[in-house]
Amino acid sequence: MSEGLHSIILPVSIENVWGFVSVIDRWAPLVPGYINHEMVDDETLIWEFKGDLGLMKKKIKLEVNILEWNEPDKVTFKLKGINEKFDGYGYFLAEKYGMAETKMTGCLAIVAKGAKAPIANALLKTYVPQMTIEFSEAIAQNLLLHK
Repeated sequence: MSEGLHSIILPVSIENVWGFVSVIDRWAPLVPGYINHEMVDDETLIWEFKGDLGLMKKKIKLEVNILEWNEPDKVTFKLKGINEKFDGYGYFLAEKYGMAETKMTGCLAIVAKGAKAPIANALLKTYVPQMTIEFSEAIAQNLLLHK
């Protein structure tokens, strides 16, 4: 399983971070290569984006199921590929850091399955950590713009 973990310290309150990440429509468009997302219900999202895995450029469609909304500090989710054989999980974690700062951590882990899995998993080793950084930084920038 390929995993990415990225933390950022922001001059934003934990309440502001939660206010942002608790609304899926605010952060779903920030994933690198975003095409579209659709809310199925309050805890299920269909996410479509272009993944550039170096040798493979793919349109990826994932079902994201929110497993836990733990206000004000954690959102956990699992991922399942719709058009490709991917499984995974991730979370956003917010921790108070000083008086008016928050440490925000994003985690994403994905594994490919099926006949193309050995090639796809080798490519995911670099793609997932980079995607996690870009996604976390995009959320951070958005939080700073709207604080």
